[in-house]
Amino acid sequence: MAAGTLYTYPENWRAFKAQIAAQYSGARVKVASNSPAFTFGQTNRSPAFLNNFPLGKVPAYQGDDGFCLFESNAIAHFLSNDALRGATPQAAAQVLQWVSFADSEIIPPASAWVFPTLGIMQFNKQATEQAKEDVKRALTVLNQHLNTRTFLVGERISLADITVACSMIWLYKQVLEPSFRQPYPNVTRWFATCVNQPQFKAVLGEVKMCEKMAQFDAKKFAEMQPKKDAPPKKEKAGKEAAKPQEKKEKKKEEKKPAPEEEIDDCDAVLAAEPKTKDPFAHLPKSPFVMDEFKRKYSNEDTLTVAIPHFWEHFDKEGYSIWYSQYKYSNELTLAFKSCNLITGMFQRLDKLRKNAFASVVLSGTNNDSIISGIWILRGQDLAFPLSSDWQIDYESYEWRKLDSNSEECKTMVKEYFSWEGDFKHVGKAFNQGKIFK
Repeated sequence: MAAGTLYTYPENWRAFKAQIAAQYSGARVKVASNSPAFTFGQTNRSPAFLNNFPLGKVPAYQGDDGFCLFESNAIAHFLSNDALRGATPQAAAQVLQWVSFADSEIIPPASAWVFPTLGIMQFNKQATEQAKEDVKRALTVLNQHLNTRTFLVGERISLADITVACSMIWLYKQVLEPSFRQPYPNVTRWFATCVNQPQFKAVLGEVKMCEKMAQFDAKKFAEMQPKKDAPPKKEKAGKEAAKPQEKKEKKKEEKKPAPEEEIDDCDAVLAAEPKTKDPFAHLPKSPFVMDEFKRKYSNEDTLTVAIPHFWEHFDKEGYSIWYSQYKYSNELTLAFKSCNLITGMFQRLDKLRKNAFASVVLSGTNNDSIISGIWILRGQDLAFPLSSDWQIDYESYEWRKLDSNSEECKTMVKEYFSWEGDFKHVGKAFNQGKIFK
């Protein structure tokens, strides 16, 4: 198993590819991105560093055995396992295809569009408009490919997903506002699925998609530029005047900052993200303790303890009960693929867990199934529109609010919570289920 050190500057999306690959493969990688282990602009200019990495660029990888690699795709490939690289020659070729696609079709227009919003590059209207069109073309290709797929190659995360997702991080964080990404729901679903995987989150943390397209900030751009030296003053005549002038020049030389290091593609300026408001802050406090019910459901008998506890303490003013059914049942094929849809939705709704509980069920068999569920949500309206992070999947479902006093509701809660019963409203036998808690 590979073990070594990855040299980079902080928040380098190119280095993220290798770090995420290592999370999946189990490769032991130490990241050197801060002093004293690594100081960008100094360490990578030293003779020792240049002896191993002649270009002086990062990310750069040095194995504990002395093996050295530069170029981020090569490093990510080396730190991957066979499953990530593609287990068959065909799969390996497809992975390489998408890695190349990211380099040639996504990164150039993404850089031209995003960098001016970060203050890294001067704004050029014509170049930005062309970049937007190029990004749309790339998103169209991805959206069509992902229409019937959860991931880019095969049924699991591969280096293709890691590479393409990392190349799109700054697009989603800076400029792909909801209206722009609306025509490409498959891409957004796939991207959210990727960045919410534990291996991605261990490296990226929370990736928040932008609410509004960032624009060029002339002030920020000016601040990012190296300050120009003031023009030299005319020398005073005579030796006496020359000496003080020499001292001033020496002081200026001492104070002059070291020239900024050019970063090949992305010196990402991290924009401080505002704290998100609690979407449920406007609601009065509820006596129903959701966490207490979840503990009962997880640790005690569902029929004799959890469900009675639920009905005894349920607050019908502070919470509502909803039935959901997937709209596109005719597109469901193998059971495990259908379950991937449910799992992906749950992952993208992670921040809703505190205020929701759901049992979502797959009924039927391969190529003849239905996804449906019972959701307990805070408030009296569907919660999903309250946050852009929650809107990716819910429009793919039909939603019906249930009367908590009705026998229909009580029967459905019992069936979905216990995964037992006739499920007459569905017309197909229970296959398997997943719990959102």
